[in-house]
Amino acid sequence: MEAMRIALVGDRSPSVRSHTRIPLIMEALRERDGIALDPYWISTTDVSGLGGFDGIWIVPGSPYRDEAGAVRAARVAREHGIPFLGTCGGFQHMLLEYARNVCGLDVAHAENEPLARDLLLAPLACSLAGHEGRVLLEPGTRIAQIMGAATTVEAYFCSYGLNEDYKATLAAHGMVFSGHADDGAVRAAELPGHPFFLATLFQPELAGEDRRPHPVISAFAAAVRRHAARQPAPAL
Repeated sequence: MEAMRIALVGDRSPSVRSHTRIPLIMEALRERDGIALDPYWISTTDVSGLGGFDGIWIVPGSPYRDEAGAVRAARVAREHGIPFLGTCGGFQHMLLEYARNVCGLDVAHAENEPLARDLLLAPLACSLAGHEGRVLLEPGTRIAQIMGAATTVEAYFCSYGLNEDYKATLAAHGMVFSGHADDGAVRAAELPGHPFFLATLFQPELAGEDRRPHPVISAFAAAVRRHAARQPAPAL
């Protein structure tokens, strides 16, 4: 079983629960699904060489040491067709990259620049740290296909989300907002036409107490395997 290389972009810390869960999930993918992923933890301060990986996952743990490094990782995955997953902070920095480099917006993340004039990522009215919430999935989207359901209940550990004032602009430039909270706030986003480009504000790596991979992570792993074999992505 030949292992496929994935970059786990984030500043690894034993105090971040998702960082301790991800290695267990990698083992489960190997044992249960026969997908051998060789994870490399990549600090946001050194993201050179990402184009050589079969998958890129920007993991939780923000504020990152280097915002630009996280943004760069999302751009490499987007521009080079590398399967991409962003969770929590990874979701936020994927949106930041897209807003700046595709939409041409001069925007900031409130966690990093709280006094900036134009905040793409703003504090949530109520922090979701340590909470679960229902996510409504848009029909016909990748995440809806992955989950096989119209709704899902997911775990969060975040305090920042998309400033809704920018939602229409990002959508006009091709971003698909595929998951929402009951109040309409964005919880998942994806890019059609890319082999696999999905990000969630929730943390699928925290689902359950066992090592069983969340469907989103299993789908990402399958996309990594296809990329490594240079196989086309399945139609939605």
